[in-house]
Amino acid sequence: MLVILLAHALAAVVAPLCVRIAGRKAFYPLAAVPLACLGWVVAQWGTTQVVSVEWAPAIGMNIDLRFDSLAAVLAVLVLGIGTLILCYCARYFDDDEPRLGAFAAQLVAFSGAMFGVVTSDNMLLLYVFWEITTVLSFLLVGHNADKAASRRAAIQALLVTGAGGLTMLTGIVLLGHLSGSFLLSDLLDGGAPSGVAASVAVGLILVGALSKSAIVPLHFWLPGAMAAPTPVSAYLHAAAMVKAGVYLIARLAPAFAESPVWHPLVLTLGAVSMVLAGWRALQVTDLKLVLAFGTVSQLGFLVMLVGIGTPDAALAGIAMVVAHALFKACLFMVVGIVDHGAGTRELGSLSGLGRREPVLFGAAALAALSMAGIPPLLGFVGKESALAAAQHAEVLAGPVRVALLAVFVVGSMLTVAYSARFVWGAFADKDGVEPLRHWHGPDLAFLAPPVLLALAGLAAGLAAPWVDTLLAPYARTLPGPAPEQLALWHGFTLPLLLTVVVVAGGLAVFAVRGRIHESAHPRLGNADRVYDATLKQMDRLSLRMTAATQRGSLPLNQATILGTMTLLPAVALAIAGPSEFRMRLWDTPMQLVIALVMIASALAATVARNRLAAVLVVGVTGYGCGVIFALHGAPDLALTQFLVETLLLVVFVLVLRAFPAEIEQSRLAASKGSRAVLGIAVGSVVAVLGAVAVAARSATPIWQLIPEAAYTLGGGKNAVNVLLVDIRAWDTMGEVSVLVVAATGVASLVFRVRRFGSAPRAADAPDYDPDRVGWLSAGRLISRENRSMILQIATRLVFPTIMVLSVYFFFSGHNAPGGGFAGGLTAGLALTLRYLAGGRYELGEALPVDAGHLLGTGLILAAGTAAASLVVGAPPLSSAIVEVTLPLFGEIKLVTALFFDLGVYLIVVGLVLDVLRSLGARLDSELDSDTPVGAKGGAA
Repeated sequence: MLVILLAHALAAVVAPLCVRIAGRKAFYPLAAVPLACLGWVVAQWGTTQVVSVEWAPAIGMNIDLRFDSLAAVLAVLVLGIGTLILCYCARYFDDDEPRLGAFAAQLVAFSGAMFGVVTSDNMLLLYVFWEITTVLSFLLVGHNADKAASRRAAIQALLVTGAGGLTMLTGIVLLGHLSGSFLLSDLLDGGAPSGVAASVAVGLILVGALSKSAIVPLHFWLPGAMAAPTPVSAYLHAAAMVKAGVYLIARLAPAFAESPVWHPLVLTLGAVSMVLAGWRALQVTDLKLVLAFGTVSQLGFLVMLVGIGTPDAALAGIAMVVAHALFKACLFMVVGIVDHGAGTRELGSLSGLGRREPVLFGAAALAALSMAGIPPLLGFVGKESALAAAQHAEVLAGPVRVALLAVFVVGSMLTVAYSARFVWGAFADKDGVEPLRHWHGPDLAFLAPPVLLALAGLAAGLAAPWVDTLLAPYARTLPGPAPEQLALWHGFTLPLLLTVVVVAGGLAVFAVRGRIHESAHPRLGNADRVYDATLKQMDRLSLRMTAATQRGSLPLNQATILGTMTLLPAVALAIAGPSEFRMRLWDTPMQLVIALVMIASALAATVARNRLAAVLVVGVTGYGCGVIFALHGAPDLALTQFLVETLLLVVFVLVLRAFPAEIEQSRLAASKGSRAVLGIAVGSVVAVLGAVAVAARSATPIWQLIPEAAYTLGGGKNAVNVLLVDIRAWDTMGEVSVLVVAATGVASLVFRVRRFGSAPRAADAPDYDPDRVGWLSAGRLISRENRSMILQIATRLVFPTIMVLSVYFFFSGHNAPGGGFAGGLTAGLALTLRYLAGGRYELGEALPVDAGHLLGTGLILAAGTAAASLVVGAPPLSSAIVEVTLPLFGEIKLVTALFFDLGVYLIVVGLVLDVLRSLGARLDSELDSDTPVGAKGGAA
C-alpha cells in the first residue's frame, strides 16, 4: 500500500515533464500507474493487509493502513476508473491546453490521495488524505483559472468541503480521546465509545462526510463545480471524491449506526437530497447540470442505504456505489464527447446525434438505463436490493420504514425521468431543432473509456451472483443475519412491484416534462444564495473588526496587544492564582547588580530623546540577560543572546538612518505616563507569571533528565544544541521556516518588484577603478567623509578570524557552546562588519551569492534530513551516529544531526544577508538618490 502511494506521488512529480515531452499522449503512460496498482488490488482481493509505520506514536499519529473488503471495492473504483479517465484525457485535451502538465500531476496525485483515504486505518491519517483531496479538487476545478466561473466554483468547493473537513477533524479528535485509539479497526472491534460526547463526535464526523458527498444543505458546491473540465467531473464528482463521504459513513456504520444522531442526520438529509436534487435535474437545460443534480440525488440515496445499518442495506448500498460510479462516470464522459464535438451542452440545441453516433448513443443509453434501474443492468440489481432492504430494516420503526420506502420510490421516479430526459436531450431528433451541422466525431480511443464503463455495468448486472461474492464480505461486518444475495430475479415480490411503479411513474413524469419550468441559467438553489449572503456578512464583519482594531497606529496596536497580554493573565491570577508561593530574588549579589543596571537602562530608554541612544540602552538590557545566563551556568544561551543582541543593534542602526536623530518633544511627552504604566504592568505580570509557574511545579524538572538524554539519544554533550537539532528538532524546523518567511517578507516589502540576485559588486559601481588599491575591495567607493580607514584595516584583519570562529562554533556545537544558529549569527556579524566598513558593494564582494539561494538550500537540507530518516525506516528527524577512525585525525564521531544544523547555519546566514541587502544596501541606494524606500522596484 505504501508503494502504491509512493508510485502515485512519483508519477505526479514527473507528470509535468512527461506532458512537456509527449504532450497529451503523456496521459497514457501516466495511466499505467493506477492500472498497475489495480493489479495489486485484484491480486489481494479477499485478504486483509495491514501496514504500520511509526511517525509520532505519542500523539497517535502513525501511518496505519488497512486493506479489507470495503477498501478493496473503493480502491477498484478509484484506480480502475482513474485509469480510464487518464486515457480519456489524452483525447479530450489539445496539446496546447494551458497548464496541462500541472493538471496531469494533480489528477494522478488525486488518485493516490483517494487510495489513501479508503485504506487509512488511522483517522488522523485519513483526515490528512481527506484534505489533500480537498486541495487537489480546488486546483482541478479551477483549472481554467482565467474564467470567473471556474474561480468561483473552486473557491466555493474549497470553503464548503474544507469547513466540513475541519468539523470532521474536531469529531475525530474527540472520538479518539474518548475511545483511547484513533484506529478505525479498534472502533469496529468493539472499542466504540457511547454517551453524549460520543454522539457529538459522531455528529461532527457526519457533517464532514455529508459535506464531502454534497448532501443538502451543503449540496450547492457540486453543481457549481461543473465549471471544471469534464474529466474532473467524471472522476471527482461521479466516481471518486464525492464517494469519500459515502465511504466514511459505510465504514463507521457497523460501530455507530445505533448512535442517537446517526439515523436522524443520515436518513433525513439523504431523503431531502434525493428528492430535491432529482426535481432540480428536471429543470436545468445543461447536460452536465442534469448529471450534477442527478449525482446529488443519487448521493442522498447512497448515504441512506449505507447509513441504515443492516447487512441487506449495506450490500445494496455498496452495490449501488459501484453501479453509480460506472454509469455516472460514463455519462459525464459522454457529455464531454458531445461538448467536444458539437461545442454545446444545451438540450435545446442538440438534435439527431443518436443517428450520427450510434456507438456513443448506445453507451449513453446503457448507462442511463442502469441509472434508472432497468434490468438487466447493475443499477437495477442494486435498486431492487435497496427497496428490499428498506422493507426489512428492523432497526427502524414501522412508520420510518414506510416513509423510507416512499422516498426511495419518489426519488427513483425522478431518476427515471431525468435519465430519459438526458438521453432524449442529447441524442433524440427534436421538432424544430436543426441537426448539428458542425460535428467532430470521436475516434475509437475517445469512445473506448465510456463504452467500457457502460459494458461493465451490463456485465455486472448479468453476473450479479458473482458480484455478490465480491461485495458481501463487507455487508457481513454489520450485525444481523446474512444479507440476501444479489440477483436479477427474486420472484414476484414487493420490490419488483415497486420497481414497476417507479418505471411507470418516471416515464409519466418525463412525458409531462414540458410543464416543468426550465431555466437556461438556473440558480443553484436557496443554499447557494445563503452561501453568498454568508460570505458577504463575513466580509462586512471582518471589515468592522479591522476598522475597530487596526486603525493604522502602531502605538495603538502595540498598546492593545500588550494591554490584553497584561489584563487576561492578571485576572486569571486574581481569580484562581495560588494563595502563596516562594521564590529567591537572587543567588549571588552580582545578579542583583546586573538587574539594577538593566532596570536603569530600561528607565533611560523611556526618557531618551535620541533614537540611537534609546536603542543602545535597550541593548544593554539584552546583554544583561546574557550575563545572567552565563552566571547560571548556561554559556550556550549566553553566547546566543550576545550574538542576537549585537545583530539586532545593527539592524536597528540600519533602519534608524532613515529617521530623524531626535524624537519630537511633542510625541515624547504626549503619552509618556501611560506608556510607562503599561510597561511596568507588562513587566510585573510577566515576572509574577514566571514565579508562579516555577513555584507550582510538583513533578521532577525535565532539565534534570536532559543532559543524559542528550548524550545517550543525541550523541552530544551540549544539551541545548542537541535539543535544537534532535530532541526538539520539529520546533527548530518550524522556527527556521518562519525565518525564511520573515526574510522573504522583509525583502519583498523593501524591493517590491524583484528580490532575487546577489548584492552588487565593486565592478558594478559607475566610478570603479580596478587599478586603485585599498584595504577592502570596495572601500575606495565610499566617500571620504564616510570612510574610516581604521575600521577598514580592522575589518581586513579580523574578518577571516571571525569566519573561522563561525565554522568552529558550527562544528563544536554538539559538544560545546555553539551550533548552527550561533555559527550562522557569527558569520552574519562578519558580513555586517564588511558591509559597515566597505558599503553595499563590499557586501557583494564578501559573499556574491543570492540570499534566497542560501535560504532555500538551508531549508532543503533541514527538510531533507527529516525525510532521509524515513528512507532507512527511522522516525523523521532522528539522528544516527557514525564513528570512524582516519589516519592523522584519529577517531571521528559524526552525528547526522550535523546536516540539519548545516541547514540552520545557511538559513541564518541567508537571513542576515537578506537583511543587509534590504535594510542596508537597498536603503543606501535610496538615500543616495533621495528616493523614498520602496518607491522603485528592482534588485539593489
